Amino acid sequence: MLTKSLFAAIDLGSNSFRLEIGQLEAGHLRRMEYIKETVRQGNGLDAERNLSDEAMQRGWDCLARFAERIAGFKPSQVRAVATQTLREARNREVFLAKAKSILGYPIEVIAGREEARLIYMGVSHLLPQSPERRLVVDIGGRSTELILGKNAQAKTLESYRVGSVAWSMKYFPDGVWTHSAFKAAEIAAKAVLDEAQIQYPRQNWDTCYGSSGTVGAVADVLTLAGWPEGLITRSGLDWLKDKLLKAQKPEYLKLEGVKEDRRPVIGGGLAVLRAVFDLLQIDEMHAAQGALRHGALYDLLDRESPHDDVRTQMVSWLTHRFGSDLTQAERVSRTAQTLLSAMLGKAADEEAPRHLRKLHWAAQLHEVGMRISHSDYHKHGAYILDNTDLPGFTIDELHRLSQLVLGHRGKLRKLDEPLQDPLFVQQLMALRMAVILCHARRDPDTSAFELNVDTSRKVAKLKLSTAWAEQWPQSAHLLREETIAWFKTGWELKVQFN
Repeated sequence: MLTKSLFAAIDLGSNSFRLEIGQLEAGHLRRMEYIKETVRQGNGLDAERNLSDEAMQRGWDCLARFAERIAGFKPSQVRAVATQTLREARNREVFLAKAKSILGYPIEVIAGREEARLIYMGVSHLLPQSPERRLVVDIGGRSTELILGKNAQAKTLESYRVGSVAWSMKYFPDGVWTHSAFKAAEIAAKAVLDEAQIQYPRQNWDTCYGSSGTVGAVADVLTLAGWPEGLITRSGLDWLKDKLLKAQKPEYLKLEGVKEDRRPVIGGGLAVLRAVFDLLQIDEMHAAQGALRHGALYDLLDRESPHDDVRTQMVSWLTHRFGSDLTQAERVSRTAQTLLSAMLGKAADEEAPRHLRKLHWAAQLHEVGMRISHSDYHKHGAYILDNTDLPGFTIDELHRLSQLVLGHRGKLRKLDEPLQDPLFVQQLMALRMAVILCHARRDPDTSAFELNVDTSRKVAKLKLSTAWAEQWPQSAHLLREETIAWFKTGWELKVQFN
């Protein structure tokens, strides 16, 4: 089997880590392998929101096994996403640094709404095309996602900090299921989800689907007990709650379909699911086949085409929303990409188009803060990117874009940490020089430029003709000033006029 036709998605959830491998056939993904391991990282968060050593080790051990299975896959064929537990964990960088090294691929911590978007994408791709308006519910270990959509298009997305692991730890801490504990858990879940009544009113959807985790577990139990296959009803939830109350503890629960890894958290998940049913006036929910990992796989395929990449669409939306000068943004982008291509030179690899695309986004967004303040627009632009949810982007991707926007002008001391990354330095250097060359808001002449970089020595050299400097004296002066800015960073930019 050709590895190049395979794609892998890894979901680092609060309760389980999952690996899905699909083969691309005629534009569709066919499952080749699915591995799920119960890791329970969500149980490893202490009161200060730090992951315990034991929880991190469980995650690392699981990823080592996943790494063996996807060895040989190219970076463009793998997407690993982490959800609520790692969104919350204050020491997540400790876990992620080693996790990335073990797995051999980047791991993206995604925002709640991005998780919701990918969940809907996964669910919708495995459902038939239909004009029905869909409500999708996913109850995970530490978060619950709610999405309204139609066909493949998600309309309303939200993530709430309530889930099976968190609620089991908080309301059933001794593993005992009681009437009072269920009542408290359901009331608390409704308090967190209360605003969902406004965003997801009953008249705005036709059919409800549940994805993964708790929903899948409950649907399996009810099906084996005689309910219609894959269908969850209010009466079914009442019946299951009664079974848990009679058992009192997970170890005493004798119920076909409840897997061992689900027993400790089914109480919390059931309480949240019952709260969702009540708040959103759900009478029945269909268990969906698609989930977050499937959405990550299909999103990975979309990223292969710049036009289908939702991130490109979101950048365009943001520039229009803040009234950016689109002509100037395109001008700076073209110039910056020309400069970066020259710096990458023969060292450019198959990832070069992605590096150029991300530089293009930064150039598109570099003046996005202009409407707020002219003098400090780069600071406001960075703030916008660090504090907005843009579908398709991970938290780290948005922060990296914010750092490029923040650093495209002014002093560079504020960027000490990113300047340890040679690729970031080259992107930033290309962007800063492009802004300088386009300062008069007209297309610059770069035909006579000779630019190369030695990353090992941290030196970039730009050679220009004296005739060019005489024709464009202000640009030449600004480039000389730029060499001074870089001299203070540990990197050196040399500009020579011959």
